[in-house]
This record gives sequence, structure tokens and C-alpha cells, in this order.
Amino acid sequence: MVLSNGDRGWRRLIKDFRRSFQIYREFLRGFRVLSHLGPCVTVFGGARFGSEHPAYHLAREVGQALVKSGFAVMTGGGPGVMEGANRGAKDAGGHSIGCNIKLPEEQDPNPYLDDWLEFKYFFVRKVMLLRYSSAFLV
Repeated sequence: MVLSNGDRGWRRLIKDFRRSFQIYREFLRGFRVLSHLGPCVTVFGGARFGSEHPAYHLAREVGQALVKSGFAVMTGGGPGVMEGANRGAKDAGGHSIGCNIKLPEEQDPNPYLDDWLEFKYFFVRKVMLLRYSSAFLV
């Protein structure tokens, strides 16, 4: 292997290798936690709706209906519509999963989660939200 930038090239290569390993570890952790899921539906929705908003109530009803139909409910794990769907799943006695993103000044996971994963890399999170779901609601 020939690197034209000398030491700087090697440092960049090592940094890229470390980042690749971190990404790989995030995938493995997600696969390990989520691979046991049966039928699942991912609900995508805004985080800015409070618990009194009609969208929150609708998401809660949808979460309940999904569980009663035999599905687990997965969201981004945050507040708003995501929380409503997870809360509905918990209300109905179902499995509620959140895949949160680790960002500065971003929300904490909502309190209605049975399983919760936190991701540093946005695209890994999206893969997990899509990989284990049979359907998607937006």
C-alpha cells in the first residue's frame, strides 16, 4: 500500500478504520437487540407535538391498534408522535421499541419503551428502523 501524504495519510487511514469499526459495532448491537422481534411496524412522526395535540392522540390510538393486530411498535424513541405510538403500544400490552439518535441538545428517550437503542450514526439508525419492520407509518 502506498500513501502519498506520509504520516498524515496514515493518521487518516487509522481514523477511518476506527470510525468503520464504530459503525460496525452499532450495526451489530442493533442486530443483536432487534433480531428477536416478530412482526413490527415503524411509526415515523414529529417530536414537537405535545401530549394534548390531536396527532399525539391519533398516534396513541394507532399504537394500540397495531398491538391488537399482533405487531410490535418501533419509533425513533423521542417525544411527540413517536411517544404517542409507543405509549399506545404499552397501553395495549405490546412491545414498544425506540431507536434514538445521539445528538447535542436532542431529546431523551420517551418513557414508554421496552427496548431502547441509541445511535451515533444517523444512517445506522435508519437501517434499524427499516430492517425489522413489515410496514411503515408516517
